[in-house]
Amino acid sequence: MFLLSKIVHAARGRTARPGCIGLAGLAGLMGAAASLHADPAAETAATAAASEESHTLPALAIYSPRVANQESTASFAMPVTALRYEPLVDVQSRSTGEAQADVSIRGGTFENTGFSIGAVPLYDSQTGHYSAELPVAPAMLGAPQVRTGAANAQAGWGATAGSVGYAWQPVSTGGFVSAGTGNDSLLTGELYAGVVSPRTVGGYTVAADVSAAASQGDGPVTFSDHDFVRYNGRIQIRDARSQTDLFAGYQSKEFAWPNLYAARNVDAVQRLEREELQTQLFVANHRVELGADGDWFQAGAWYRRNRDHYSIPDFSYDAHHRTIVRGAGFDGRVTVAGAGEGSGGRTTAIRYRAGVVADDLWSTELNNGDYNSRTQVYAGVFGDQTFGLADGAQELVLTAGVNYDDSNRAGSAFSPVAEIAWRRTPPASSTAPASAAGLQRVYLSYDQSTQLPTYTALNSSPTGLFGGDPDLGRSKAFNLELGADVAAAGWTATAAVFFRRDDDLVDWVFAPTTPGSRMASAVDLDTWGVELVARRSWRAVDFVAGYSWLHKTDNYTTAGLSSFYALNYAEHRLTAAVTVRLGGGFEVRCDNEFRVQEENDLRETTRTPFFTSLGLYWHVPRVSGLTVSAQVDNLWDVDYQEVPLVPGTPRTWSTAVTYAW
Repeated sequence: MFLLSKIVHAARGRTARPGCIGLAGLAGLMGAAASLHADPAAETAATAAASEESHTLPALAIYSPRVANQESTASFAMPVTALRYEPLVDVQSRSTGEAQADVSIRGGTFENTGFSIGAVPLYDSQTGHYSAELPVAPAMLGAPQVRTGAANAQAGWGATAGSVGYAWQPVSTGGFVSAGTGNDSLLTGELYAGVVSPRTVGGYTVAADVSAAASQGDGPVTFSDHDFVRYNGRIQIRDARSQTDLFAGYQSKEFAWPNLYAARNVDAVQRLEREELQTQLFVANHRVELGADGDWFQAGAWYRRNRDHYSIPDFSYDAHHRTIVRGAGFDGRVTVAGAGEGSGGRTTAIRYRAGVVADDLWSTELNNGDYNSRTQVYAGVFGDQTFGLADGAQELVLTAGVNYDDSNRAGSAFSPVAEIAWRRTPPASSTAPASAAGLQRVYLSYDQSTQLPTYTALNSSPTGLFGGDPDLGRSKAFNLELGADVAAAGWTATAAVFFRRDDDLVDWVFAPTTPGSRMASAVDLDTWGVELVARRSWRAVDFVAGYSWLHKTDNYTTAGLSSFYALNYAEHRLTAAVTVRLGGGFEVRCDNEFRVQEENDLRETTRTPFFTSLGLYWHVPRVSGLTVSAQVDNLWDVDYQEVPLVPGTPRTWSTAVTYAW
């Protein structure tokens, strides 16, 4: 009744928590959706495989292919929830990731990471702190694809380190309702329902799904209460080759956390800070598969409005912001030569993309810059030349292309992309023999990418809590990497070694001479990195392990400045996700992370935390669709500041009951 009251009246109240649907078939999806770093063709195949797999999985499962626990102990699940223990993503949260999440890839800042759904990139022009504010039920999305290197350069936008891409999940007839509770008076819940028309209209199937979720609690520390709601609706029209999605979503979040954004030095007293966010998102997306050669065309349009009320009562600081961002874009692939029999194993394909993004800002605080509206355009074209090698089981793929970015507020930029890759030819059909064990792919790539600053960096008062600089310009990143995919003895693994140079990257720095604020500054950084991800599945166990190493050199901390973001990274980070099916309907899921954080003068806690998220799930054998679960996050109650000077989240727990039909 509490959840129904939220849905009908949109009133504040205590509701129930989303539960967890089983992970049957996870191993197959993990193989299809494993990160391929810089192989757009393989990435497309992975997306298709994931979509096909979704028809045999529980239709409403919410999961990421390399994370065991798909739910939060603090709120209902959001897209960011499944990224917390993702090997290639570092979620640096204030409070919990569902409240506020800075998403970092390959040591980039929260503003160097992009997000997209279908054909369109989504971002917040006020600040990258809100980039992960996607008011979409995870049940409506496919598994997240982490794009780095050349793959990010060809499919991401406004992201110099990496991006996360989602596809729209096909709607199935069914649904689930969940209810639960947790520490500190937590009560949350979620309702999802989808229906597919049994009749076709002009050869097309019409489907629709809706979702509503709510969460409220007092929080695990002083000044940490929250009240969240989310409503979604989608209409889908599809046939055997195409899918059109029309989506509308709304999300409201009110939460508090000590030192949420404005902590200034290690001696300052922790103060209450509050945030109220209201996010609306409307998306239209159409995708069509063209022939048997992996060609496609995709187009979309979107509108996003985000209202923000941020306050610090002790400082009498009360800021209101509203950003409106809208855009449209398309991308695709077309084989122009050599497809089909008689081609001699040589094919030429062109991939292309283009789009426009326009934004407007209204703010009580961000009024010290030169403008508060901006239009950006982007376009790219990339050619793939594939050569079949002598034995017919291997290919050499040469890729070359360029991106073009422009704005009415800044100069334009051309960014080249190039790659040479050797790979084993995938089997022609599901009945063909599998590829030989050993190396599956080796590649060497070089790419450039670029982005413009957000309004918080541009338009904040130079003498305020957050010091802005209206003269900040376009950032540019140069990325060189070598990578490989391997399969052997039931294991699959990916590895990459990379070097990235960032010119004029925007970081927020603290100077002892100006203790009243942190300043947006253009800095130069060099980043070296290694990434490894390995997985294997047995009859009753799924296992995924990840390791990353990062090292940076900079041109500014020698002057006595401290970095809040660009130098807030893990020198070593290890993750391990384990799912064990015990029998009798019982399942144990465990995510682990150990890191050695780079030293930071602003951090007051350990820099070698070890986190564990442990969940126990019982799929009740006698009641089809009923699941009872319990989960603990930060099992060892580690005191660690994910963002310097911002208190970390202590141990939290929750229980849930979910019924799916």
